[in-house]
Amino acid sequence: MKIEIPTMNNMIPDCYSKFAPKDQRIDGKPSRSFPIFVTDPPKDAVSLALYFRDYDSVPVCGFTWIHWIAGNFPVGDIPANISHKKSINQPIIQGKNSNISKFLPEDSGPVEGYTGPMPPDKVHGYTLTVYALNKRLDLKNGFWLNEFLREIEGHVIESSTIVVPARDK
Repeated sequence: MKIEIPTMNNMIPDCYSKFAPKDQRIDGKPSRSFPIFVTDPPKDAVSLALYFRDYDSVPVCGFTWIHWIAGNFPVGDIPANISHKKSINQPIIQGKNSNISKFLPEDSGPVEGYTGPMPPDKVHGYTLTVYALNKRLDLKNGFWLNEFLREIEGHVIESSTIVVPARDK
């Protein structure tokens, strides 16, 4: 399985990150998720799940920033802005992102679903992993990362990871 996202000058396009237009933000944070193109998923996969994070945030805030954890995607490409849409036939589930952190003010942005890259200090590399699973996840919206990791354990048929940078200025 291979995954790709669109890039602009080899970086996450502005519309999905720090420089998103105001109408594509929630509480000042980029809220439009990027499309993910999935090539050659396993034939026996039942659903896809994803984990999008920023390891370069550790020196800035002290932890790896969770930008998006989600699951129960149909097997195939994941469309742009799906973080705001739900399919009638197979609704996705979305977990908590790092805006929920007790180290941030309460109004730091949406705490579930996609929250786009906003590197404060330099270009950051954002890590996206897509998992092909042999089941649908039995989680409810608002799940935590640890619940997600426990739920996918033993059910990953294949995974693919890419690192894509986002600009800081």
